[in-house]
Amino acid sequence: MNGQLRGDRVVVGGDARQRFHDSRGYGVPREGNEIALSRVEAAHLLFRGDLDAVDGMGFREFLAAGDRGFSTRFLVYMDLRDRGFYLSPAREDWVDESGGADFVVYPRGKGPGDDEVAYRVRVVGERTDVPADELGDTVLAVVDEESELTYLETELVDPEGSTEYGFAEPAEGALLDDRVVVWDPPEALHRSAFYGQQLTGRASEVAAVQLSLVEAAYLAAEGDLVLPEHDAGVNALVERGREVERGRFDRRLRTYRELRDRGLVPKTGFKFGADFRTYADVEDVADLGHSEWLVRCLEPGHVFDPRDLALDVRLAHGVRKRMVFALAHRDDITWLAVSRLTP
Repeated sequence: MNGQLRGDRVVVGGDARQRFHDSRGYGVPREGNEIALSRVEAAHLLFRGDLDAVDGMGFREFLAAGDRGFSTRFLVYMDLRDRGFYLSPAREDWVDESGGADFVVYPRGKGPGDDEVAYRVRVVGERTDVPADELGDTVLAVVDEESELTYLETELVDPEGSTEYGFAEPAEGALLDDRVVVWDPPEALHRSAFYGQQLTGRASEVAAVQLSLVEAAYLAAEGDLVLPEHDAGVNALVERGREVERGRFDRRLRTYRELRDRGLVPKTGFKFGADFRTYADVEDVADLGHSEWLVRCLEPGHVFDPRDLALDVRLAHGVRKRMVFALAHRDDITWLAVSRLTP
């Protein structure tokens, strides 16, 4: 059976509709028993030996004649077919799809006519930059230089926790270098609200709590912390934060505030290469459990390198956490979760 190129699609006649579309989900029907195949579908049928040639070209010639990126799209298409999925190219006449996907993948046992979608897949090479604002509700299929595939699921999420706190009166703190020390802290400050770290030692009875600058700035803005040596405590803390972190501090403080206001507890994520790790439900520090998310605070226009993205996700997975990126716009924050996926 042979196909003929018609622009950017391949037309196949004979009993092609029954053989390829109705039974196996390839292409879209035309008049009679003809179907139109996308180039990647035609390449797969050539690869399998179900098509003999397209305009005289076998599989090798047809693959070489494709546009830039065609070979990587073929590798992903072939892999998903081998995994038992039917899929369609995300293009006019095949599916009604927008958002930058290359393929629409149907649940196993389903096909183009079932109106169910398992994944929307975008294919990129490991050296292809990916803008953060183009992700969410999309699976990145990353093809590395050795033609191995990594699937990364991206999803827009809505943080929500249940941690509450309250103080009878503001705590008093002292600004020391890049932190604040509360010498006589309310018991709830660290124990039930998990602010700061206790200043303790084997031979000391000091009960102070050390706060990070973002923790202190948030508490001061809420009226729960005062700095007696500074009339405008919040301004002093923000200025110190900008001094030591430059523009990154405002982004981290905005993210911290949003997480706290949503009932989560953010703590430093330095050991994991992130800005924060988060806890959704804190009642007592003595029964804390594991943090659920690693959060990195990024500018809205951030562009990911797939290799860096894979590294972040791998690290988060290795410590049993979910990688979430906070894209801190001026007025709101977009929360983008990325995780490894095995289709």
